[in-house]
Amino acid sequence: MAYDRGDRGDRNDRRPGGNRKGRKKVCSFCVERVETIDYKDIGRLNRFISDRSKILPRRVTGTCAGHQRELTTAIKRARIIALLPFSSD
Repeated sequence: MAYDRGDRGDRNDRRPGGNRKGRKKVCSFCVERVETIDYKDIGRLNRFISDRSKILPRRVTGTCAGHQRELTTAIKRARIIALLPFSSD
């Protein structure tokens, strides 16, 4: 063979950032013990929307499943009454 397969190294070495593991993301709503997510709280909702006005997924924001469902509903309600944009220009 032209090369030795043992010299390829670990797959994790090819990942950007090396072979270190990332920190576990924590749900900010659980940490703050928020019972309900208010659709009128635009400052908080803006953190979970991309610059293209898309709702960011759980794997990006770190929210838990229950709060992500509540968050999605709150963002959609805020869009309907024109507190948040449906899309950016």
